[in-house]
Amino acid sequence: QLLKEHLEIDRIQIGIGGSMGGQQLLEWAVWEPDLFETIIPVATNTRHSAWGIAFNEAQRMALKGDPENGIETARAIGMLSYRHYQTYSETQTDYDQRIGGFSASSYQQYQGQKLASRFSPFSYYHLSKAMDSHNVGRHFDGIPAALSRIQSKAVVIGIETDILFPLSEQKVISDGIKGASFHAIHSLYGHDGFLIETDQITKILKTALQ
Repeated sequence: QLLKEHLEIDRIQIGIGGSMGGQQLLEWAVWEPDLFETIIPVATNTRHSAWGIAFNEAQRMALKGDPENGIETARAIGMLSYRHYQTYSETQTDYDQRIGGFSASSYQQYQGQKLASRFSPFSYYHLSKAMDSHNVGRHFDGIPAALSRIQSKAVVIGIETDILFPLSEQKVISDGIKGASFHAIHSLYGHDGFLIETDQITKILKTALQ
């Protein structure tokens, strides 16, 4: 918003955001109902769920319990919500007779170490707190009233296997915005499908924006 004001932009053709970026997009579209011509919230929600908050709290407990290496544990916890049972079943199952050194174990370790090498645990902590507090209806007498303010065309996309932001949450968005369209894609990768299934998302957007 600050950049928009600095550049003196009065109208934005397309706003798109997935997950927490989608939460931010919805907040912005509610506060400035006439700003966007089209919004595209992907795998997101109007209010963070108790399920999502619980995952975030478990990650913060890991951060506080081990300030030095807790971010690795926090990321490993987070991966369980970003992916899906079938993701691990199809990509990390070992078909030999080993009794240790499992692929799923090394995968969790790898994901934790990768994030720790490039991300601040303080940022991770506060980003999760910001996500927990997300509720577009807070200042507008509830979520339906907030969504009814949005004047933009809305293309809402969800992922069938997303356990963190299930399709029911995207349906709330599409049902609450006048004229919105709703699209569900399939992905082996659960919530992370919003980063991976570019072909499916591109196909939806090409049709919706034509």
